[in-house]
Order: sequence, then structure tokens, then C-alpha cells
Amino acid sequence: MDIKIKEIIDEKEKRAIAREVLEDLPEWFGIQESTEAYIKNSEKNPFLACFVDHQVAGFIVLKASSKDCAEIFVMGVKKKFHRMGLGTNLLRAYEIKAKACGYSYSQVKTVKMGKYQEYDRTNLFYQARGYCELECFPTLWDEENPCQIYVKYLKALTR
Repeated sequence: MDIKIKEIIDEKEKRAIAREVLEDLPEWFGIQESTEAYIKNSEKNPFLACFVDHQVAGFIVLKASSKDCAEIFVMGVKKKFHRMGLGTNLLRAYEIKAKACGYSYSQVKTVKMGKYQEYDRTNLFYQARGYCELECFPTLWDEENPCQIYVKYLKALTR
């Protein structure tokens, strides 16, 4: 299996990859208008894609949330590639990119643990990779989707 992660520059290619992956993940990205916003807003930000045997497998997008903190704006790995380490590889590449861009911290927003099984897996994924709970905003999105923010200190990372 040939696995490659590369930065995508072309905005049209970014949109196509984001759409292909997110449409494969309706359990996480089932609200059409939100999915479209992720796709559109991904085109202007640093975008890393993962390919398996030249086939799109996943992507991650870096967005600045402050001068010191990068944010995982959106990330997805197609279901058939879950549990193969691709998400971990994408996250690691994102963290290296964020650190190289001068960010000291990374953050990610997700739905708080205990609301949905799919998001519980997402929470466990980030926790297992060193992300710590910072704060929960119970009504940032809406009462059914309390926003949990996780953070990670990047300066301790080694290549």
C-alpha cells in the first residue's frame, strides 16, 4: 500500500477532495449547508491530503485562530480507510506544518463526549494523540451539539 500526504495548493482541487471525503462521512457531515461551508472555506487555507495508491483517502485543513494557535478547521478520512493510521498521519503532518508556520498551539472543536457515538470516537481520537480538554461551550452551535474545544502544545513536538 502506497501512502502519501501532500499539500494541495489549487483551490479547485481542494474543493474536489474535501467534497469527495466529506460526502463519504454523513454521520459527521450530514448537514448540507455546514458541509458546503467547510468545502468552500477550505480552499483559502493550508490543506493537506492523504492518498492511498493514488486514491484520495482523507484531508485536513489548518486555519489560524490567533497568532499563537492553529485550528484543525476540518478533517476527514473516508470510512474504508478508517483504523489504518491515516488520520494519525494526517494529524502529525498538520502539526508539523502548524509548528513550521510558527504556531505554539493547536486546537480542534468537536461535539462533547456523550452526545453521539461517532463524535465519541472523534473525541477519543484527539485525546489519544495528546489533545486536552480546554473548555466546552454548551450553546455555541446549539444545545444538541455542545462544542468541546481540545488543545495541544506544539512546541514540544520533534520531527
